[in-house]
Amino acid sequence: MAADTIAAISTAAFPSAVSLVRLSGENAIEIADKLFEAKSGKKLSEIKGYSALYGSVFDKDGAFDNAVALVFRAPKSYTGENVVEITLHGGLYLSRRLLRAAVEAGARLAQAGEFTRRAYLNGKMSLSQAESVTELISAEGSQQAKAALAATEGKINRESQEIRQRIVTLLGQISAYCDYPDEDIVDVSRETLVNEITQISNQLAAMTDGFERGSVIKNGVDTAIVGGVNVGKSTIMNLLSGYEKSIVTSIAGTTRDIVEDTVRVGDFTLRLSDTAGIRKTEDKVESVGVERARKRLESAALILAVFDGSRELSKDDLDLINDTADKNCVAVINKTDLESRLDESKIVGRYHKTVKISAKNGEGAELLSAAITEALDKYKLSSDALTLVNERQYDCAVRAKKEIDSALISAKEGQHPDMLGILLEEALRALSELSGESATEAVVNEIFSKFCVGK
Repeated sequence: MAADTIAAISTAAFPSAVSLVRLSGENAIEIADKLFEAKSGKKLSEIKGYSALYGSVFDKDGAFDNAVALVFRAPKSYTGENVVEITLHGGLYLSRRLLRAAVEAGARLAQAGEFTRRAYLNGKMSLSQAESVTELISAEGSQQAKAALAATEGKINRESQEIRQRIVTLLGQISAYCDYPDEDIVDVSRETLVNEITQISNQLAAMTDGFERGSVIKNGVDTAIVGGVNVGKSTIMNLLSGYEKSIVTSIAGTTRDIVEDTVRVGDFTLRLSDTAGIRKTEDKVESVGVERARKRLESAALILAVFDGSRELSKDDLDLINDTADKNCVAVINKTDLESRLDESKIVGRYHKTVKISAKNGEGAELLSAAITEALDKYKLSSDALTLVNERQYDCAVRAKKEIDSALISAKEGQHPDMLGILLEEALRALSELSGESATEAVVNEIFSKFCVGK
């Protein structure tokens, strides 16, 4: 338990209904008794953990607000230390005055992420769980929140520990065989080693394969709106954005560069890109925009391929169909408010999902949203999904899998088990970094530097 007591405002720094000042440390309760006076006359030091009192907060100038003080006693608290959380009215002046009073009473101002850092140092959570706290706070949708909550509850750590235990068991068997080769202690035949290492490799593959899904959930779906000139891409961009983000005119080639915005569709965040109309052009500026549109088409996780339903398919349209039909793409036939001239059979039969809308009139917006949600179904999390939440965790898992795969090759080649042990130990080291058990101080400092003060 840390000797000093820290204090911080743990709610957002703007006026609200309530705000919360948190104290944590050996003397948190005693210091809180110098700031809070219960209506019942009881002291906070007299009540049990998970108990609250109603009263007033005060400083050297007297009482200045009504408040509720909630006590958590070590080790049954977020940080593993004595913790007091005082909730008062949400004025910035009031919460800052209480924080100043706490410092004058013996606490010190908490550093960024110091409450969660103490929770990690006191064994209340693993490093991967601590990292997930920031993901949960910044979650912008149910899928991202679900992934972060699973991580804060230790799902990543439990899976990592299970894999580590399998490696430790295997290392023990190899060690016993190497020390007593003439004894029939354990089975370390080539078949046994290959089977066990293969299962470990498969577990790590499932862990790393989920990173792409996690990145999409966390960062949003890279979505490109592509199509020929004047098919209504910018109008669709504005329809999804809810305001006029892109310039809309009847002049072909208005959009010459990529226009971007972030929108919510169902459970997902889309990072929309309204691209230049794809066509052959002699205009040097427009041609740069067209080339950027083609590159965005190749890299996007989701494509909205837009066609003008009021005109026949052009060569550029047919080329677009060939370029996008095998991708994660929703075909959008726009301008249903006009007479139809488009041969829909050349589109409907090539795409998994096709919707017809009038972006100008806002007709079909719900159908488009439903089609987008369906196209992103593969990114939805099941109740037992495991998602690594950042690049550090992913790097640890990738390094572990690399060593395990090398061990698998060695096992298949019949190399001596002692050689496999070296590779298995490297994999074990990488997984220990993932959970934080062998993370360097520099890594820990970097992680908690990204936290807000008060968390």
